[in-house]
Amino acid sequence: MTTKQRNPSTYQRNAFAPSLLAAAALFLAPVLMGNDWFLAVLFLTSILGVIVAWFAVQARQWWWVPVFAVMVVIWNPVFPFPFTGPVWTAAQPVAAVVFLVAGALIKVRRP
Repeated sequence: MTTKQRNPSTYQRNAFAPSLLAAAALFLAPVLMGNDWFLAVLFLTSILGVIVAWFAVQARQWWWVPVFAVMVVIWNPVFPFPFTGPVWTAAQPVAAVVFLVAGALIKVRRP
């Protein structure tokens, strides 16, 4: 019997797990709007946005930092903007897709 040697991956995607968590929260956000649970979505989006931005800095992919800086400001729970309506509802899944794309593309070479 021959055993196949598996080559280890040369890259790791540190931002993938936080991006998945943020995307899950943002895909649920339209259902939670107007509810007390939406505050949790704001906290998750802001905190995980900072984490993903930090992983982008570590990966030297600086172009993600302004994207997530804007998202952190818009979804900040401390001084929330009074956004409502269909544009704000549509912004939630759009932000989720941005998180998923960033999580898939932000990668660092393994040492």
